[in-house]
Amino acid sequence: MAEQIVAQNLPWIIAAAMGLGFLGLVSWVFTTWLRIKHGYPLENAWGKAIEPKITTETAERMKLLSGENAQLRAELGAVKDRLANVERIVTDDSHRVTQEIESLRGARN
Repeated sequence: MAEQIVAQNLPWIIAAAMGLGFLGLVSWVFTTWLRIKHGYPLENAWGKAIEPKITTETAERMKLLSGENAQLRAELGAVKDRLANVERIVTDDSHRVTQEIESLRGARN
């Protein structure tokens, strides 16, 4: 009797096992993608971190990117300073009073 029930549901059992296997594979790929995206080190089957091989080309590229990063940070600092000065000028009370006087002169004419 039990063999008959298993035999009748065998296609469903096989489909469920294949679905779980596929779901496991997709979740492994997704987990690996998340690790790569967020900069976590990848691991081999034994849990040991896979170290990237650093060649002279990659070392040179890292040096160029570090220089560009420093340059962009300096430029961003200059832009922040300029923005702070513009904000100080715009929020200055004397500037607002000058604008109000000019608007009153324009309304009178």
